[in-house]
Order: sequence, then C-alpha cells, then structure tokens
Amino acid sequence: MRLLVTGGCGFIGSAVVRLAVARGHSVVNLDALTYAGLPENVAEVSRNSAYCFEHVDIRDRAAVDRVFADHTPDAVMHLAAESHVDRSIDGPGDFVETNITGTYNMLEAARAHWARVGHPDSFRFHHISTDEVYGSLGSEGLFTEDTSYDPRSPYSASKAASDHLVRAWFHTYGLPVVLTNCSNNYGPYHFPEKLIPKVILNALHGLEIPVYGQGENVRDWLYVEDHADALLLAVTRGVPGRSYNVGGHNERRNIDLVHTICDLMDEMHRPGTGRHRDLIRFVSDRPGHDARYAIDPDRISRELGWTPSVTVEEGLRRTVQWYLDHPDWWTPLLGVEGVGSRVGTGTRAVTGT
Repeated sequence: MRLLVTGGCGFIGSAVVRLAVARGHSVVNLDALTYAGLPENVAEVSRNSAYCFEHVDIRDRAAVDRVFADHTPDAVMHLAAESHVDRSIDGPGDFVETNITGTYNMLEAARAHWARVGHPDSFRFHHISTDEVYGSLGSEGLFTEDTSYDPRSPYSASKAASDHLVRAWFHTYGLPVVLTNCSNNYGPYHFPEKLIPKVILNALHGLEIPVYGQGENVRDWLYVEDHADALLLAVTRGVPGRSYNVGGHNERRNIDLVHTICDLMDEMHRPGTGRHRDLIRFVSDRPGHDARYAIDPDRISRELGWTPSVTVEEGLRRTVQWYLDHPDWWTPLLGVEGVGSRVGTGTRAVTGT
C-alpha cells in the first residue's frame, strides 16, 4: 500500500514508518518537525526508495491538499498530535489547534481525495488515539471499545474531540475510517520528557528521579514496536467504522515501574556506589492526575489476530539498553523545556481572559 503517515518523525509514528517500509509498503511521512518530531527517528529508512518526507503542518490545509494530490495515498495513518499531558495543562491552545483543527483538515483533505479517486472501498483513514479519552478507572475493570468517553485533561479532551470528528465523517460522509485507542507506549526513540526515558536518563546522570504523588497511579504499558504491528494490521484489515483498543496487558503502578528501571540501571550501568532507587523523590502530583488506565484488547486479538509479543520486563530491559547505547540521539535533547525541568503545574499565567 501507499501509506500517508502523519507525525511519522514522532515516537509512535516513526516506529510505524520503520515497520511499514520493512514490510514492503511505500510511505509518505508528513511531519511539521515540532520539538518532538526528529528526522533521526527515521534515519534508517530515509534513503529507501519507498520512503518520502513532506515537511508539512496538518494545520495548513492547502499544504495537506497538495500532499494528497502529489502522492495519491491508498490509506492515511493519522498520528500527528500534541500528546504530552503536562504540556497541555500549561498550553491547551496548541492541543486544540493541532489535535482538533488539524484532524478536521486531514479528514476534509482525505474526503476530497477519496472522491477524486472514485470512492474506492479499499481506502482507509486510520485515526490513532489514546485510552485517556475514557477517563479514569477505579481499582477494577478495563476500558473496552464501548466505554463512555470521560476525558480529564486538555490533551485527552482534544483527542476525544478528534475521535468524535472521525466517527462523524464516517456516519455523515461515508469516509472509510478505522480508529484505534492505545495504552501507554514505551521503547526506543521515546522523547525524554516522558516518564520512562526521563527515569532512565536521570538515573544515568545521578539526578533526582521525580515521581508524582506517591506513585500509586496505574498504567497499562505497550512496547512501541508491538503497537506499530497492531496499527498496520488495523489499517490493512480493520473494518470501516470499527474501533480497536490496543493494550499490552502490562499494568504497573508508576512507583513499581520506576523501581524496575532503577534495578535495571543498577545491573546494566554502575557509575559508582549506591542504588538508583535512592534517587527517587516524590513531588506534588499533576493536576487532575487520572488514577488508573487499563485496556481490554480482546476485539483486536479476536478479529485481527493481534497480541503483544513483548512483556514489560523484557521491553524495559530493551529500552534501557537502547538509551545506554544511543547517547548521540538523546544528548542534544537535554536542553529542551520539559526534559530537564518540570512543566504542567498549572501555575503559568492565564492569557486572553
């Protein structure tokens, strides 16, 4: 297939691009190259004749239309989004513009393209979303595709809005869409503002490891390459109008996850004496911090045959080793706001009121 992947220089998007090219698809990577979009993430495929890069922002409708006209994709995999909850607390406007308006632009450009090429049944608009749209779980239960939406942060609210737009374009205009909602991803090329790479790099440098609250919040962890495999299944075999939850069956409290990473660092990197666990410091919690996320991936397993292949223990070991082996990738990122400093406290000045 000729795939148009938005956000293909980001963490999950680049995993999709690398895997798609390896499996023989041709890929057009549309990315605005914001702070977390890094060409280095797709360097291994950048010279492949099946790969093409377009430096375009999804908020620019004319540029998006031009990409569709130039490349006539068979399917769209829409991953481009602002995705960091902490940043959404301090700057929600960027999330509204990119995740809602940008998705609207992609839907309209895709609908025009689909009409131009004769409304083929094989065309797909695959929208990649998050389990955070469902809100917060108690100690029991799992998110299913029928769980009511209850977003709690500007980030998850913007993703919920984009999900609703995608479903509306299916029901109103017949655009063949597929949706997936995933649990927390981790693995190589994860931008250092996120929990797992931040813990690894702080431990590596002997810095305090901040943990929100008492670390009791629970997340379901999904190795990014397993997720990319699920996404390619969904875009090639998913039923139009259908949504699929993608999870790793790897629930962990944040504090337990941090302890595991610290123990791996004790084993794999020993710069001196002392345990990496001793670097942990509990800090004031994130505003509106959801208690627990957990995905039921039964539908994608039953209907498309996907199951995760990597346990969280093995995935974390692979991830720690990757960061130890690739200082050339992460060293230039250490000065980015949110990597070496905290964002998302909700204390920044409010403007426009």
